[in-house]
Amino acid sequence: MTGVDPGRLDDQQLMKELETIHRTRHDTLLHGSNDALRAHNDRMAQLEGEYLRRHPRRPVAAGRTREGARERGPAGE
Repeated sequence: MTGVDPGRLDDQQLMKELETIHRTRHDTLLHGSNDALRAHNDRMAQLEGEYLRRHPRRPVAAGRTREGARERGPAGE
């Protein structure tokens, strides 16, 4: 595993790691090697999994659900 075990990060460190990995995602997808993309995927899954473990009842915006998307209609409508 690359990086500190997400379970050992405090909340502030975890959020910083998540912000960094999300910020670098697009560049890694477009320009990273297959190994770099695989490592990025693995680390992102670890960090996001830890966030979800700590916040199982996080608020979910209605527009970010399937039902909310259906209510918005097709893109560009």
